[in-house]
Parts: sequence; structure tokens; C-alpha cells
Amino acid sequence: MPDTLSPKPAGTILLIGASRGLGHAMAVEFVKKGWHVVGTVRAQAGRTKLHDLADEHGNQVEIETVDICEPAEVAVLGARLAGRRFDILFVNAGVTNDPEETIAEVTTEEFIRVMVTNALSPLRVIEDLADLVTGTGLIGVMSSGQGSVSNNTSGMREVYRGSKAALNMFMRSYAARCAGEAHPMVLMAPGWVRTDMGGPSGRLSIEESVPSLVNVLLEKRSRPGLEYLDYRGQTVPW
Repeated sequence: MPDTLSPKPAGTILLIGASRGLGHAMAVEFVKKGWHVVGTVRAQAGRTKLHDLADEHGNQVEIETVDICEPAEVAVLGARLAGRRFDILFVNAGVTNDPEETIAEVTTEEFIRVMVTNALSPLRVIEDLADLVTGTGLIGVMSSGQGSVSNNTSGMREVYRGSKAALNMFMRSYAARCAGEAHPMVLMAPGWVRTDMGGPSGRLSIEESVPSLVNVLLEKRSRPGLEYLDYRGQTVPW
């Protein structure tokens, strides 16, 4: 049976996109560290691994529904959570496309799908939900090392790279507008992880990436301002 007499949590995280892959693994890791997790899934996702985690850990895990590409759903989520405060808001959501598809080949519809999901929607979520974060709480987004313009020496994954580079730029603009605030902010590069999205050729297992990534997030809470970091805590070149 779920433990309904849990001790006071170490903190509370609003984790956007926690149904599977890196997001679910992050939820598991935060639970292990004694945090309260409010994780989101899309309404059409059905039963997910996050539901199993909630069953196992009772009041330590809550599930909300939102599709970040639907602004009305993001607004409804904000209204449902109004009055609550979170120590961390982290947006983990993204899609990819054919890695060999070039800008010359991608359809307009596919380009829009990737850019809206990976670049536009995460920042809309932050704009709408940042008021739920405590005054010194962390605001973070899952980026990618492939969003680094400096490090792009091999090409490939052109649309995905472009979407993450755009995400990084939008987050820098947001941070510049909020420069007078005390929020730590972070763009995280998890490494190439073997997930449904990362594929079977990824260099890292979830166990090699996510526990370290979560530790980096927790350490970042003491440093206001925006950083672009990898799962080891090393700075990624813009």
C-alpha cells in the first residue's frame, strides 16, 4: 500500500513531460531523493510509467495532464496549480525527425512540428508557469548538446539541432528580461541517451545520465542566472 505518512519532502518539482524516457527517469530520481513530484503527461497518453510511480509512492507523486503545444491546456494547468509554489520548474519535452533529413528536404509541416514542440512551446510554458516558482526557485529546460552552434562540426540532425539552438536563444532572451530576479536557470544537455527518442545507438544509458543530471540541477540551485550545462555539470559552448 502507498505510504500516506511520508515525511516533509526535500522540495517540490513541477516536471513537464514525465511520462517516459528522460522525464520519467528524472521523476524516479527526485522521488529517491525525497522530493515531491508533480509530473505531467498528455491526456491521450493513457497509462504511463509515471502512473506506476505514483502507485508505488502514494502522496509523493501527483499527475497532471497537459500538451505543451496547446496554449489553452497550459493556461488551464496554470489555473489548476494557482496558489501552489514549486522549488523547481523543469520542462522536459521534445521530438525529433529523420536525422538525415536536411533543411533542403524537410517539409514545412515537419519543420513547424519540430520547432513548435522543441523551441516555442517550452518557453511558452515557462512564461505561463514561472509565477508558480518560488523567488529563488530553479527554472530549467531540457536542451541538447546538439543545440550548440560552436560544437556543430559534423552536421546531421539539421532540423533538430536548429530547434534546440532556437530554444537556447529564446531561453537566453528570457533570462535577459529577468536579469533582476534571483532565479537560477539552466539549459540541460543530457548526452546521447538510449531512449525511445534517442534510439538504440545512444552512448549513454539512462542510469549513466539522469542521476548525475539531477545532481547538477540540485547544485545549480545555489547559482542565480542562466547556464548551459551537460549532465556532468560542465559548461556547453553556445
